[in-house]
Order: sequence, then C-alpha cells, then structure tokens
Amino acid sequence: MLTKPEIYIITNSYIGVNAGYLGDFSYSTHDEFYPYFCDLDICPSSIEGTTRTRFINILENSDASTQAKILKGVLKKYPLEYFPEEFRAIKQRTFFKIEELINRLEGGLSVINEQLIVTNSTVERAILDTKVLIENNGATSGVDRIHTALHGYLREVCKQGNIECSEEETLTQVFKKLKSKHPALQNGGVRQNDIDHIINSFSNALDKLNPIRNKASLSHPNKELLEEDEAMFVVNSAQTVLNYLNRKFKN
Repeated sequence: MLTKPEIYIITNSYIGVNAGYLGDFSYSTHDEFYPYFCDLDICPSSIEGTTRTRFINILENSDASTQAKILKGVLKKYPLEYFPEEFRAIKQRTFFKIEELINRLEGGLSVINEQLIVTNSTVERAILDTKVLIENNGATSGVDRIHTALHGYLREVCKQGNIECSEEETLTQVFKKLKSKHPALQNGGVRQNDIDHIINSFSNALDKLNPIRNKASLSHPNKELLEEDEAMFVVNSAQTVLNYLNRKFKN
C-alpha cells in the first residue's frame, strides 16, 4: 500500500496542485479520469472537497491493485510530454519513482509466481507472506520469507521423493542433494551438460542466500539491509529456481 509521503509525491510533486485543485482536473474531468484512464468504476462526486482532496481520499482508501491502476492512469494522463520542457528533468525522476511504486503495488515480482505442484502449508504461507510483505513494505521485507519458501519447498520435494533430509541441512545442501539423487533432475535434454552448468551456477547463487538472509534481511535485527533493487534481484532469483523445479517435479 502507498504511504502518505508517497501519495503527496504523486499529487504535489508530479501532477501538481493549484489553489487546492489537482493538476488541470475539473470536477467533471476528475469523474471521467477513473473509467477512462484507469478502467475503474469510481465516482469521486460522492466525496466532499476539492479534486485534490477527493483524489487523495480515493487513493488512500483503495487496495494495492486499485492504487496501481490509478498510478498507471496518472502516467497515462500526465506523460512527461505534458509538462513544460524546463520541468521535465525534475518530473522524470518522479515518473520513474511512480513506476517503481506501480511495480511494488502489483506484487513486485517481475518473475511470475507459478502455482506449485509439490507444496505444503508452510511453503504456501511463506509465499503468501513474501507477496504481502513486498507489496506493503518493499522487496527487502520479502527476502527472509522467499528463503523460507524455497527451503521448505526443497525439503518437501525430498520428503515426497523418499530422499533423506535432516532438519539441519541448509538450503544449498538440500538443493545439491536433490540435484544428485532426484530422477527428475537427471535428464536436461539435448544440452544436458549446459543445463548442468546453469544449475550449478544457481546452486552457487543459492549458497549466498543464507548469509544474505541472516546478515542483511529482516530475519534478524540487522542494522544493514539490502537495498530495494538488490532485494528484488534476490527474490526473483529464488523464484526462478522455484519455477524451474516446479516444472521438473510436476510429474
């Protein structure tokens, strides 16, 4: 969800406010904005106040999906070309910020979260928590939960495949055990050697998830946390592994 400062960035810094009114909105064009630019059935006229007051009220009280649609509508109605040339460099920075907000509100995962074939309640809860945390607080908050989801998923695959796995084994150890013992990972097709190299590279990447999770996520009261872009990279890397394994283990 959007914070108040983020909403004010959209209204004041990007669209602009004049005498309490938002951009070039009249009451009637504000009414038309939601169905025309956002594909939403929203009626601002039921809310008291100026167009700015009504816009902020609607944005604050909408869910994340609706907020994302409204922000997309804002960028559609007010592209950079709308603003005078001397202001575009400043507006462009805010434009990019709004795009980041849209990505966060839509779930933040640029890698699609596929429906898992092999799963359990712990894995499902961790995946749901990851999505909610990223949506509400950003990718840094989701690093711990995506680690838990992947680790729990690998353990469940071992369990269902009758591969012995202890509680103490790390995510990386479980992944390597699956790679060497699970029959679904023994045949990568015509480029088996190349696929093995890619899998081994991912195994090395997964090995870094453990210290990242322990030293730079919210799993512990760490003073230094991953930046948003790096956190999203970590989340998407783990999600890519989940998607690949999910397809290999579906039969």
